[in-house]
Amino acid sequence: MGSPSSRPVLGVVGATGAVGRVIRSCLPMFRHHWAEVRVSAEDAEVGTTLTVAGEELVVQRLDEDFFDGVDVALFDLPPAVTEQWVECAVARGVVVIDNSTIYRGREGVPLVVAEVNPDEVANRPHGIIANPGATVMTVIDALGVLHRGWGLVALVVTTFQAASGLGRQGIVRLYDEVEAVAGHRDLAQRPGDIRRLIEDEVGEESCFPAPLALNVIPFVGGPGEDGWTTEEAKLRDETRKILGLPDLKVMATCVRVPVISAHSVSVHATFSRPLDVERARRALVEAPMVVLMDHPDLEFPTPVDVVGADPRFIGRLRQSPDFPRSLDFFVSGDNLRKGAGLNMLQTAELVLRDLGYQA
Repeated sequence: MGSPSSRPVLGVVGATGAVGRVIRSCLPMFRHHWAEVRVSAEDAEVGTTLTVAGEELVVQRLDEDFFDGVDVALFDLPPAVTEQWVECAVARGVVVIDNSTIYRGREGVPLVVAEVNPDEVANRPHGIIANPGATVMTVIDALGVLHRGWGLVALVVTTFQAASGLGRQGIVRLYDEVEAVAGHRDLAQRPGDIRRLIEDEVGEESCFPAPLALNVIPFVGGPGEDGWTTEEAKLRDETRKILGLPDLKVMATCVRVPVISAHSVSVHATFSRPLDVERARRALVEAPMVVLMDHPDLEFPTPVDVVGADPRFIGRLRQSPDFPRSLDFFVSGDNLRKGAGLNMLQTAELVLRDLGYQA
């Protein structure tokens, strides 16, 4: 690990995956902080060249030597191998920012959103910081602002999650399914039509539990307790941890939709103090990563309009007279940019300041 008197070194572990590609695309905004950027990927890509912030970087093998001299490492690896390499990096003095599910709920590992709880980067006794899940990242900036103003006490959400939430395999599978059903306008007249066609044309083995093309799947993640999915439980637990609200009442239904990238969430949030739409609107307008796209008739966010952008876009902002302490809205945001890669780079910038570097 370097010292504050020298410029730091950044490592990107998993640089060719869906999140790794976004990290590389966002790096030009942060490159001036780092004396060197190192990249690693799966064995088949070792020795190939990646363009990162205008530099040609050779993909290095992931081994212990990769971390020598590295100050901060961004990790996006499959969960099965994440822990061994994270522990290896930490043992060599590297501050790790990890995007897997492994550490998000672990005691002593902060779960950081740069605009919501930036001070938590200093509370890392294990040398690890977790990056929240992309679904939580879609709503947490808005919830953080509203909680500071009115005190969040309960949350009911339905998510609409893109195929890219499962990385490259999700994107490829959805494209293959769409290609299989294209041109078959007589489909969906009988139960099982689409399923049979997709299984015949693409194959039964899928990362989704049901066909996604021309369909929605009300089951994201794996089976959890009491009828919840693991994704729904993560949304609840991560929201509580980031906002520091361990007793927050949460109900979530997570749905996979045939969208390539950008998650959306329908939110019903209840607060301890009465609020009105105009006051909430003013608070959201002033939030750093939130854009209001809200007109009663024609203006609202959709995934195809916000993909590739950094902010969270909010529309359908409204309130029912039956719920004077509640607010309803719809939010869309790119799940790979601010939902993963950008927030990791922002967190790395916060770490540099905590280490005494001039970020």
